[in-house]
Amino acid sequence: MIIIDLTSYRCPLPLVKVKMALKQLSTGDSVHVLLSDPGSRQDVPRYLKKIGVCHSIGEDTDTVLSLTVTK
Repeated sequence: MIIIDLTSYRCPLPLVKVKMALKQLSTGDSVHVLLSDPGSRQDVPRYLKKIGVCHSIGEDTDTVLSLTVTK
């Protein structure tokens, strides 16, 4: 599984990087995404839900949101 640590980036760059990663994944592949920016923590899951991509939240603390995204 690919791990993308986006904790050092601010919105909208994490969303852009997630979109780019999804384009490179084959159907059934997964990517693990780490987010810390408050805007991205809301925008990325909202976007994934909007486009119908399966995702699950692994960890949701005050500092990090961890998502597993499966195309």
